[in-house]
Amino acid sequence: MSYDEDEIRKEFFTEEQKEMILKKWESNRMLRPKISKVTVNIAVGTSGEKLKNAMTVLESISGQKPVQCTAKKTIRDFHIRKNEPIATKVTLRGKKAERFLEKAFDVMDFKLKYSSFDKFGNVSFGIKEHIELPETEYDPNLGIFGMDINISIERPGSRIKNRYRLKSKISHKHNMNILESMIFLNTKFNIKIVEKYLIHYY
Repeated sequence: MSYDEDEIRKEFFTEEQKEMILKKWESNRMLRPKISKVTVNIAVGTSGEKLKNAMTVLESISGQKPVQCTAKKTIRDFHIRKNEPIATKVTLRGKKAERFLEKAFDVMDFKLKYSSFDKFGNVSFGIKEHIELPETEYDPNLGIFGMDINISIERPGSRIKNRYRLKSKISHKHNMNILESMIFLNTKFNIKIVEKYLIHYY
């Protein structure tokens, strides 16, 4: 993926901040972040053959069987009915998640926009065509699909606030933030953070 020459590049963290955060993680392994899950979603807006093709593509690029997602409400203008299957997704964890991210980041030239991060350090970005992924071949019988990729980054023990049984609160200090998430991805995948590029009109 190429970036406009006029894009604004910034250093969103200094080497001193990075060193300080890394020392913090080394001092307590419970503070060391990890990739909780990677969710890959392909929305086609309709059921039928196109959705089946999208599921085949998603399974081939992720190595895991996807599930269907249904519409939450009826939208007559788009001919969408409530509970109609209109998308497919797969949730990856562990080594599968990391292997997929290596391919996805390669498409992005190992760069992510600052606006891709939320306040809890989770990351979302999109790929326009799945055939951009390394080692992926175009199949004219299936077509080309874009996808949304969501990365959940957490510290060990964070799941206790979301589990079904014995749910418990955790300190807000244990939540991830943007700075630590950026440093984590930079350290683990050599990701560079770039500012949203500008479009000039003449």
